[in-house]
Amino acid sequence: MTTSLVLGPMMRYVDETSASIWVETRSDSRVTVRAGQQSWAARTFAVHGHHYALVEADGMEPGSVLPYTLDIDGEQVWPAPDSGFPPPVIATLKPGKPLRMAYGSCRTSVPHDETGNRTHGVDSLRAYALAMASGGDLPWPDLVAFLGDQVYADLTSEQMQQFIRARRDISAPPGEELRDYEEYAHLYNLAWSDPANRWLLSTLPSAMIFDDHDIRDDWNASLSWKRSMEATSWWHERIVSGLSSYWVYQHLGNLSPQDRLTDAIWQRIARHRGEAELDLSAELDSFAERADRDPESYRWSFCRDFGDTRLIVVDSRAARNLDPEARALLDDEEMAWLDGRMRGGFRHLLVATSLPFLLPMGLHHVESWNEAVSEGAWGKRAARVGEKLRQAVDLEHWGAFQKSFQEVAVMTAEVADGKRGPSPETVTFLSGDVHFSYVAEVKRSSGSRIMQAVCSPIRNPLPRLMRYFGAAMAYGLATPIGALVARSARVPDPPFRWTRVEGPWFNNNLASLEIVPEGLKLWWQTGVVEDGDDLHPRLETVASFTVASRRESRSRFSGRGFDRLNQRRAARS
Repeated sequence: MTTSLVLGPMMRYVDETSASIWVETRSDSRVTVRAGQQSWAARTFAVHGHHYALVEADGMEPGSVLPYTLDIDGEQVWPAPDSGFPPPVIATLKPGKPLRMAYGSCRTSVPHDETGNRTHGVDSLRAYALAMASGGDLPWPDLVAFLGDQVYADLTSEQMQQFIRARRDISAPPGEELRDYEEYAHLYNLAWSDPANRWLLSTLPSAMIFDDHDIRDDWNASLSWKRSMEATSWWHERIVSGLSSYWVYQHLGNLSPQDRLTDAIWQRIARHRGEAELDLSAELDSFAERADRDPESYRWSFCRDFGDTRLIVVDSRAARNLDPEARALLDDEEMAWLDGRMRGGFRHLLVATSLPFLLPMGLHHVESWNEAVSEGAWGKRAARVGEKLRQAVDLEHWGAFQKSFQEVAVMTAEVADGKRGPSPETVTFLSGDVHFSYVAEVKRSSGSRIMQAVCSPIRNPLPRLMRYFGAAMAYGLATPIGALVARSARVPDPPFRWTRVEGPWFNNNLASLEIVPEGLKLWWQTGVVEDGDDLHPRLETVASFTVASRRESRSRFSGRGFDRLNQRRAARS
């Protein structure tokens, strides 16, 4: 049966008194959210033949948990009568409640059957959703943060390729990759329409930031990469479609009510009072083209305070300056914005960036060396080889942008040393991208603890051979050799050193963190199929880690869940 609801509802920005609910509908319509005795409505806006609404529910009590329904033109469409899941709720934040959140990155959209689980592993997000819906003792987070590669526009599934083949010749560029807005809309539908994940996203607030695969592998790795893409016949439509669809499907829901007041596109939506539906196609395309051409014209990063915890979500892709004379992961405007928010006075400072700020030191040294060589430290011939190597093995993280790395490292140390207000207990970087999870810590004897906690992938594991290679590169000979070659290219030493605390773990994971009395608690969970029931995986803890403040006992790590998981897999094989 065809329904007027295409995708969603998705619970996006939620604070103490308001919530933003995003939907995609089949046609021009009026969308209404009802909770308790209150209701809120919004008219849809159109983009390239698709229809969307963001309903602003306000005036609620702090700390309330209200079941809600969704109507389209007066007909209830959510929840479906036969959903089998608990009623979706709007849960406003409770003042003074310590933050609890989940996070992760890199999630492919393939079926959740035996074949899909065999090739891509169990979807950790879906296993988490089933555990939430079961009514067990899993504590619900206040937020889930998706830190990049929510969709794969360049590495498409068979289901996505079938859609592409039905509308164009897949042998012509860009082939099996996405070309336009219509294909992005279908890809988001594949990513978010599974019933379990759809229910989770309808009740659990979410925040999102892109990484390269949301647009294309190695997006903005270097100026030569960008020029080679711009020389193709298809890139312009791809980047415009990628950024405009990202604004609609991901970024709009990140904005607080106050942020939306300063967003020019949203204000066009809010002011519209005409009889005909507002069509934003041309305006969004123009905006996306401008945002790509001039990154300083728009900011994708955002910042939220949850009581005594600050969460800064940093755009490490679109905000780059690729000019070899001023090469930076964050351009001047973005760096100034981050500088203004890297402040003490919070119990915990969380910095979410899709790319790990603290890579394993071996990889950090290799990337810093490669940047220097690619920019001419060993001459023009070596620069050409360095550039090819950079793109071939993805050497384009923070370590490959030394100017930006050094600046942010200084900011971080100043916060940790109490030079930017009272020092927090921890400054913790939350990241994804690398397809393995780990915990690292900066070597310090005083001040705040500086940590890196990576969760990747949610569902897209590395092949086994690549895992061995990645571990060797990250933690083997790459460390001494990388340091040596970095010095040979006259790369400055990092302002501090860090070391791996635990990891790597290569299986699919969703990480969680919670502010607890003794410090910051982190844990990683994965889906496990038992008795061949691929559709109902069980959620199992891989590892847990408590980052205690220096005033408390030393950090505690438990990896027993991971040990049991490996033993069970070994027995099956």
